[in-house]
Amino acid sequence: MRYSRMLIPTVKQVPADAEIPSHKLMIRAGLCRRLASGTYTYLPLGWRSLLKVISIVREEMNRAGAQEILMPAVQPIELWQKTGRDVEYGPTMARFKDRHGRLNVLAPTAEEVVTSIAASEISSYKQLPMNIYQISFKFRDEFRPRFGVLRSREFIMKDSYSFGADAESLDETYRIMYETYCRIFRRCGLDFVIVEAESGEM
Repeated sequence: MRYSRMLIPTVKQVPADAEIPSHKLMIRAGLCRRLASGTYTYLPLGWRSLLKVISIVREEMNRAGAQEILMPAVQPIELWQKTGRDVEYGPTMARFKDRHGRLNVLAPTAEEVVTSIAASEISSYKQLPMNIYQISFKFRDEFRPRFGVLRSREFIMKDSYSFGADAESLDETYRIMYETYCRIFRRCGLDFVIVEAESGEM
């Protein structure tokens, strides 16, 4: 395709709400555009770049023996009420009623769904250890969306979940994932530092 026909709307001036360098560069280079507070459209170059990152992540996760699945973004509130995390997330969790009056949520993450799957589908220790992951859209009604696509209301997240028969196998899975993420970051050309931190709300 000719460059003149490609949707690459570069700009010199960036919006005042673009606070960090990466957000400013994405706007100037025509990678994305803001639709509303915390929601963005990836334009052709931005989407191609994102697909390349997703491809690297997928290749390295598969290389590590993880299995890719896709879980629903619409989830029944009952799953979240079992763990009490519907209360923990509070107004950050987007909720809606369907036409039958049943309360659902737009997934901010997928621990509740994946543990439900594991409980019903893993029937023997011989199936373990098992590491499954997905790359999908997540939704969080952020009080103050900021930093462009870094803290937005709708975003693509790769999340993985491991199940093991004992602590030793979980430690081994952690080691494998540690090495996997290091490879991902290196392939993306990123400088990185590994630190200990609380996981918080995922």
